[in-house]
Amino acid sequence: MRQLGLKVLVLDKAGMVAPVWRRHYDRLHLHTDRGHSGLPGMAMPRTYPRYPSRAQVVDYLESYAAHFDLHPIFNCAVRNVRREGSAWFADTVREQFAARVVVIATGWADFPYRPNWPGLDGYHGPIVHSSEYRNPAAYMGKRVLVVGFGNSGGEIALDLAEAGVDVSLSVRGPVQILPRELLGLPILTWAIAQAPLPARVADFINAPAIRLAVGSLGKLGLKVARKGPRRMIEEDRRVPLLDVGTLARIRDGSIKVRGDIARLTGEGVVFVDSPAEPFDSLILATGFRPDLRQLLPNTRGVFDAHGMPLVTGQATAEPGLFFCGLIASPTGQLREIGIEARRIAQIAAASLPR
Repeated sequence: MRQLGLKVLVLDKAGMVAPVWRRHYDRLHLHTDRGHSGLPGMAMPRTYPRYPSRAQVVDYLESYAAHFDLHPIFNCAVRNVRREGSAWFADTVREQFAARVVVIATGWADFPYRPNWPGLDGYHGPIVHSSEYRNPAAYMGKRVLVVGFGNSGGEIALDLAEAGVDVSLSVRGPVQILPRELLGLPILTWAIAQAPLPARVADFINAPAIRLAVGSLGKLGLKVARKGPRRMIEEDRRVPLLDVGTLARIRDGSIKVRGDIARLTGEGVVFVDSPAEPFDSLILATGFRPDLRQLLPNTRGVFDAHGMPLVTGQATAEPGLFFCGLIASPTGQLREIGIEARRIAQIAAASLPR
């Protein structure tokens, strides 16, 4: 936006750049490759590995802000945003800001979802969300149940297993699993090449190669979803698991697979299709469910039934309102954020006086 002649303010409730990345679990690496994960105008350093670590992503984002002389207004949580005439007003904990254009780029990692099972209040062990997990140190010598088989759940279970923790995975329903690389190339490379194809066609073409790379899931107690990975992302906004070693640990018994949870007891969990088992701790890799209607209470025609935007990276039904990076992308989230950012800037510049 600044390169196109617009004046920009960035409001952030945190006190530093990349707060969410700083909180992620220690072993996390990008699931998308370095070459497709840089933001506009500045590639990730070539000294980084193909899949940069959490700490390297933090360093990159700090360097990005410094390189482009970006100075967010930190510790400035936005209470609500509303439109009056042709202007938008953001009420914050500090003061009110006005602008002709507002871009909501909050992500979803600050909105953890915690299911409510029968018996939850009576369970005696600690229950943490995956956003609060850091490393296996607190779980040594304990029996741990990781609930959920997305990327966080799969990798946290792997982290625990590699440390020798007795860990099980609760998998509620059918899944899709992709190798992180296929024929020596990042899986994202294939997704980008096939982006022009309809989702059903891409999934049909890829199915044999994925089955060969991933192997039989039925023998592991996992059911394969009827929808292919691309359809799952586009239609359900669910991201398939990119396997970084979890399946191998399930195969060798280091990670045990269990089904959906029926209820909790004081000492553990009763599963829908298997007997009760004791667990010392539960880690909820149950995802995030932001509801942005609270932030934009008076907007019309921009949200679905769950409070998520209908579109990101383009004009919405409200003049001057944009969302960026808030819908899961099959071609990489950071890459999609960069594409959307350029498009939003061009639309805004075309509609505003310099």
